[in-house]
Amino acid sequence: MLTVLRTTWPLLLGILLFMVGNGMQGTLLGVRGGIEGIPTSLMSVVMAGYFGGFVLGSLAVPPMIQRVGHVRVFAALGSLISAVLILYAAAPHWIAWAVLRLLIGFCFCGVYITAESWVNASATNETRGQAMSAYFIMQMLGLVTGQALLNVGDPAGWMLFVIPSVLVSLAFTPILLAQVQAPRFEQIKPMSLPRLYRASPLGCVGIFLVGGVFSALLGMGAVWGAVIGLDVKQISAFVAAISLGGLLAQYPIGWLSDRLDRRKLIIALSGFGAVVAAVVAVAELGIWGYLLAAALVGGVANPVYALLIAYTNDFLDASDMAAASAGLLLVNGAGSVFGPILTGWLMTLIGPEGFWIYMGVLLAMLTAYGGWRMTQRATPSLDQNFAVLMPAATPVAVEAALAEAGDSHSTHPQDDET
Repeated sequence: MLTVLRTTWPLLLGILLFMVGNGMQGTLLGVRGGIEGIPTSLMSVVMAGYFGGFVLGSLAVPPMIQRVGHVRVFAALGSLISAVLILYAAAPHWIAWAVLRLLIGFCFCGVYITAESWVNASATNETRGQAMSAYFIMQMLGLVTGQALLNVGDPAGWMLFVIPSVLVSLAFTPILLAQVQAPRFEQIKPMSLPRLYRASPLGCVGIFLVGGVFSALLGMGAVWGAVIGLDVKQISAFVAAISLGGLLAQYPIGWLSDRLDRRKLIIALSGFGAVVAAVVAVAELGIWGYLLAAALVGGVANPVYALLIAYTNDFLDASDMAAASAGLLLVNGAGSVFGPILTGWLMTLIGPEGFWIYMGVLLAMLTAYGGWRMTQRATPSLDQNFAVLMPAATPVAVEAALAEAGDSHSTHPQDDET
């Protein structure tokens, strides 16, 4: 790990600063929306914009990189991010915010693709797994640090919008000055959805549902906190707990995943998450109970996403894994776009408990569907090792992580559905 840090620290530092800025802007908008009096239903549209932009970026940015190169795309999108972060405070209206969130989601996706390409290229075959693990740890730490910085200023003013803008601008420096040659980028065409579904119905349905859970957690968590009257410190702690729970749960669940039937883990985790969400929906827990619930549900959503990708790849040849992963990302993105919108609709219809009811229903659906799928297909051999992944990973990061995890993968005939 020390060797990895010596060779990739400029890139990892840049990623850390990017994630601090990105983590701040999502939570800050949820808080500021309450201050501006924007209804929950409209804030849900604002929050969904980021995930829509992320999906568009995953499709449009790779051709841009192929045409003009990594450096130009990176600089152009990074400049737009800095501008958008300032414009939030200048135009506190839900329509303007929705458009800006769409743009910033597009830009962040492009920046991540570029940065992840460099992280991947800077590592050797022997250190790639450690490099990608360090990358995802930096992402989580950046999100948590961003929540802490929300407490240094007034969300009704300008300063908290200036800080992430400055951090994003500073993030370019270590990445662009790193002595790493820009890698050659080859666009991955996703596998067709019918073929992907035939390979793993549970993978497709599960990824869609987890996308809705994850986007509701990160997109609407701050909005929910503002609606029930939490202060800025409590809201930032709530959002930070989501990421911390995911970080702490990834590795022990990954260890179990390489030894047990992944479907049993998926069912157990999603069922547990559904119970947690149901308890919070019907009980007054207080801030410490809410923090624990955030950590537990975050500790479910992150590893279940990675489990579903690994499970899908158990039924694929090695040559199909990259295309399947790109297809799964699009399915996950579709679920993510609808997550905040449906959550906002439920919160408007039945109150703030709709936030937890929505996630509980999706996790219960995944539990039931996973149980039914176990009656339809035999347990696969665990040829594909678990890879630590986040639901917001781009195709580049997923491909690199799976390539490392799949070193011991032996190709086998695909077990088609009957």
